[in-house]
Amino acid sequence: MKHINTIYRLFLLFAIISVLGGCTEEISFKTENLESALVIEATITNEIKNHEILLSRTYKFEADGPIPEENATVVMVSESGTFNFTENESGKYVSTQSFSAQPGLDYVLKISTANGESYSSKPTRLTTTTDIGDLYAERRTNDTEEDGVSIFVDTYDPTGTSQYYRFEYEESYKVVAPKWRANDLVVIDPEWPACSVELVPKTDERRVCFATDTSNTLILGTTANLEEDRLSRFEVRRVNTDNYIIGHRYSILVRQYVQSNEAFSYFSNLQEFSESESLFSQVQPGFFSGNISSETNSEDKVIGFFELTYVSEKRIFFNYNDLFPGVDQPPYVSPCFEFAPVRDQGHPTDECGLLITALLNNEISYWMENPEPESIETGPYLMVPIVCGDCTELGSNVAPDFWVEE
Repeated sequence: MKHINTIYRLFLLFAIISVLGGCTEEISFKTENLESALVIEATITNEIKNHEILLSRTYKFEADGPIPEENATVVMVSESGTFNFTENESGKYVSTQSFSAQPGLDYVLKISTANGESYSSKPTRLTTTTDIGDLYAERRTNDTEEDGVSIFVDTYDPTGTSQYYRFEYEESYKVVAPKWRANDLVVIDPEWPACSVELVPKTDERRVCFATDTSNTLILGTTANLEEDRLSRFEVRRVNTDNYIIGHRYSILVRQYVQSNEAFSYFSNLQEFSESESLFSQVQPGFFSGNISSETNSEDKVIGFFELTYVSEKRIFFNYNDLFPGVDQPPYVSPCFEFAPVRDQGHPTDECGLLITALLNNEISYWMENPEPESIETGPYLMVPIVCGDCTELGSNVAPDFWVEE
């Protein structure tokens, strides 16, 4: 896991609210007394890799972010041996060897914190082996008649033992700066009266870039109430046609996790809690626990779930014209208006103008020479917002290793 995912953030949100108790009165967004709770993200899969476990403490609502739990001892014990984890970043514990969870074995997670507290999970087993059946994109309108693209998953377990699924996605897309030019306008002398600039050739790629985003909500599906263990046309992602990310070429990688009934129930509770319309105004449920508890103090609260899950993944690509032939591309992420900021303000201020300041702050990009003469109100060049002429504001100018064109 390269970053804190949706589930981790939900853990933190639940911790903050649960310690406030069941108040129904209006509250200020400042926490005076916060009960410390250990927050654990521990998902181990069938993949052969160095697995990661994230530990932190609940933090005040007004704080900048989670408090990493440092200097803990983390081990995973199974019938086949013990797997040790070391802290390679603050609060991030990585297994010292690569391994994959094996079916039919019980695994227990054990954590000892620097303050002498000990925690352990219930024995947990790897879930059923079920791969994604199909992943595909279709143009369709939603319930509010908005046009867009839906990404669907089909999956099927003939044994009927999977039943509970969680999905994550990673979407990557091409970004093309609509008002890119081969030259840059750079400041030569930022002091008045010179206020001088010069056009120079760009030395790196800033027209075509690639950006990547990850899912930030829980996506859960179940077949428990169906006649067979089959998810058909299960929507994992929806992108409307006015979203610039599908304007050129788009790719999505979907990961399917087969969950246990207990894990699915836990994440379902988190999902329901996170989607409440008014988290702070209604009576909150009591603290609900996962499968990890304290061995030293039964009153200690632990937020998290130790999960062993079978995961499979698939990736697809599509171009905008594949699904929307003859339809105008969606609008760019930013309006690309042209304007001519003054180069210097002249007397009596004796200061350089907005052109120099905005260039030094990397806020604007060169578009063309101003066809109108320079004046006290307009400068010699037409400029655009930086994002319109420099795609590196939105992504990387290096294509991902997996990227393929048509």
